[in-house]
Amino acid sequence: MRRLKDRVAGLDVHRDQVTVCVRTGSGGDKTLAKSRFKTTGPGLADLCGWLVEAGVELVVMEATGVYWKPVYYALEGAIDEMWVVNAHHVKNVPGRKTDLSDAEWLADVAAHGMVRPSFVPPPPVRELRELTRYRKTQVRVRGQEVQRLEKLLQDAGIKLSSVASTMSAQSVIAMVEALIAGERDPATLAQLAKGRMRTKIPALSEALAGRFAAHHGVVARRILDHIAFLDASIGVLSSQIAERCAPFATALSLLREIPGWDRLTAEVFVAEAGVDMSRFPTPAQLASWAGVAPASYESAGKRRPAGTRHGARWLRQALIESAKAAARGDSYLAAQHQRIARRRGANKATVAVAHSMVVIAWHLLSTGAQYQDLGADYFQGRQNPDAHTRQLVKKLEALGHHVTITPAA
Repeated sequence: MRRLKDRVAGLDVHRDQVTVCVRTGSGGDKTLAKSRFKTTGPGLADLCGWLVEAGVELVVMEATGVYWKPVYYALEGAIDEMWVVNAHHVKNVPGRKTDLSDAEWLADVAAHGMVRPSFVPPPPVRELRELTRYRKTQVRVRGQEVQRLEKLLQDAGIKLSSVASTMSAQSVIAMVEALIAGERDPATLAQLAKGRMRTKIPALSEALAGRFAAHHGVVARRILDHIAFLDASIGVLSSQIAERCAPFATALSLLREIPGWDRLTAEVFVAEAGVDMSRFPTPAQLASWAGVAPASYESAGKRRPAGTRHGARWLRQALIESAKAAARGDSYLAAQHQRIARRRGANKATVAVAHSMVVIAWHLLSTGAQYQDLGADYFQGRQNPDAHTRQLVKKLEALGHHVTITPAA
């Protein structure tokens, strides 16, 4: 097998130590140099010096949780080329497994090009990714706290969720604050409604007649304080993200033109995939990496459905949410969702729209062109008029009508 690299280092990374094997030469002339280093700062500095002295051209390591990150960052800039590879793609043969044999196997498969590196974004994008992911966790926790508040009020017989459209509305928070302070009169509580909620005061008076007790107030106080803390945390994170997104302002502006995308979705896309699309030679590869492209399975000449790949779960989640938002609009993507949902169901239609969004984003960032929507009537314009007429006639006849077609002049 042809060797692509002469000096390759395989790193078997663990929490406290990293085992290294440097492979030089090939066949009977192959030589191996092995060692172990701690994953502390001084230990990684020694590892970097050892690899540089050995003249290593390529360093390859498995993506083992988060433990690969300090090792990768410590070597970044000192080694010409570094690969982080999927652990499933470099699984060693069973039997006689040791850290040294794993490191040697990594070096061997990388030297012969039998594995592909994973995408590791540059430092500015990595910083943005860390912030957007943590913001998403905070938003998720906030949603859970709002759900806990609704469950607590149900336990107390307060049926606010039957009247208010959301439990995080200012009117709802004001009423809960009054309940915590000791107010129990439903009419007085209903008068705390604000804005359009005031049209529902009679319904609120009925919904607020419950049995809110002292222990409910203790729990509600903790929930409201936690929600306020999360709101402040999300605000700080959003301002930090906006500051770090300044260099990507042009890309964000292009991405926000996609139907269903808002500022948050564009920020997540940039944080996960970056703005340099040369890392993904085709839009299909980006869609596969994002987890919105179908996997392939073929055996004995037969193909069968294999679902979608796991992909980048943070980006996939944002794309699915945006696809659902686009489906409620009036655009090409909404028409695509409606067309596929009739045949294959809403879930598959949502993934298909997310796939189209990734393809659009790839083209926008690759060319710098503005998004031009094809329109909600795109598919209707591509239909064969005669075939469409026959379909409509069949539907009318199925409803019990006799149809006579007279062509217009």
